[in-house]
Amino acid sequence: MLNFQAKAGLLASKTILVTGAGDGIGKEAALQYAQYGATVILLGKTVSKLEAVYDKIIADGGREPAIVPLDLMGATPQHYRDMASTIDNQFSGLDGVLHNASVLGHLEPFQQISEDDWHKVMQVNVNSQFFMTQALIPILKKSPCASLLFTTSSVGLKGRAYWGSYAISKFATQGMMEVIADENENTSIRANCINPGGTRTNMRAQAFPAEDPNLLKTPHDIMPLYLYLMSDESKHESGKTFHAQPK
Repeated sequence: MLNFQAKAGLLASKTILVTGAGDGIGKEAALQYAQYGATVILLGKTVSKLEAVYDKIIADGGREPAIVPLDLMGATPQHYRDMASTIDNQFSGLDGVLHNASVLGHLEPFQQISEDDWHKVMQVNVNSQFFMTQALIPILKKSPCASLLFTTSSVGLKGRAYWGSYAISKFATQGMMEVIADENENTSIRANCINPGGTRTNMRAQAFPAEDPNLLKTPHDIMPLYLYLMSDESKHESGKTFHAQPK
């Protein structure tokens, strides 16, 4: 699956929501999903970045995407319910969600984590995914083959010193995916996690400022796994964590 060879039209007729779609892995995933035939819903907080992705998809001959400007930090459960209603009304359905948006917070000793930093990381990395997924599951159930993809991290699988809030948020993400997968074992919804590994993104540069980015894989390099898990080729996979760069 790491060398998955996507065929033309792999995601044709699918509608896929991507969070954090304006930059990094989310941007590349949105472009790839559109390239293989999906109608992509671009969610992010910076409209200019979303518009640039929109323009690129159109220029490349993809289906017209939709833009959902939403700051996950301030979004409430009602925002997600309204968004779900809009998606249900404007599209033929929803076949996939890539939860990609995250914030890193501060890397610091556990004792020094501030209340503000804790709440910011949990709001974006956990609460937003929880309430958004709650709102979207009834729509996803209408799809004959729906994929929920969460983004985890190596520090969300084994805790690491100084990664406090972020690591704990990724443990929560892992648990959320497993609960949803188990509850939906006999439905059309499958849920999995992707650990992208060290990838050339702004978040990676923030966490490792001294690292040479040229030694890292690009978001484009790890896309075969993202395509596989969003396609019907992976309809038998659920409740699992996949590593885009296994060691």
